[in-house]
Amino acid sequence: MKDSDIHIIQRILNGETALYENFLNAYGQQVFTLIVRIVANQEDAEELTQDTFLKAFQHLSSFKGNSSFSTWIYSIAYNTAISHARKKKYDTFNMDDALLANISDQQVDQALNEEGEERILELNRAIEQLNSDERALITLFYHEEKPLNEVALILGLTESNAKVKLHRIRKKIYVLMKQEEV
Repeated sequence: MKDSDIHIIQRILNGETALYENFLNAYGQQVFTLIVRIVANQEDAEELTQDTFLKAFQHLSSFKGNSSFSTWIYSIAYNTAISHARKKKYDTFNMDDALLANISDQQVDQALNEEGEERILELNRAIEQLNSDERALITLFYHEEKPLNEVALILGLTESNAKVKLHRIRKKIYVLMKQEEV
């Protein structure tokens, strides 16, 4: 946790509410990116980003500093977006566990490490078919480059559970990309 964040939070809580803009500027784009990847709708994501920062402001006094401010705001964003996505019941692709078990890690690594514009498009189309929880995990770990322990904290998982889910999601993406090739 940055000392400057704690100092700014203290000042905001003491009445200097205009300082909250520092957090909007520092974390606004990352929060929006996470939310839009979960809900897959820009207008909803803009509204949910505003809701996230409003909730964080309203509950700023409950921030204890046990994690970084960014982890705390990401948790609020994640919960806000997931709650919205569950209400909307976005269509996602479900996959049989037995199918995933028969795919080797080497196959997945080779397919996902291939470069090229077409491969990136296939990858993005596959990610769009994941459920909102899976898109959040992928976004935080790969796009935002958060360490696994922080991703787990944001998503409310144990680190080992986050690792297992990430492993399964990679296989699921592989299957989705292979299905598109057919």
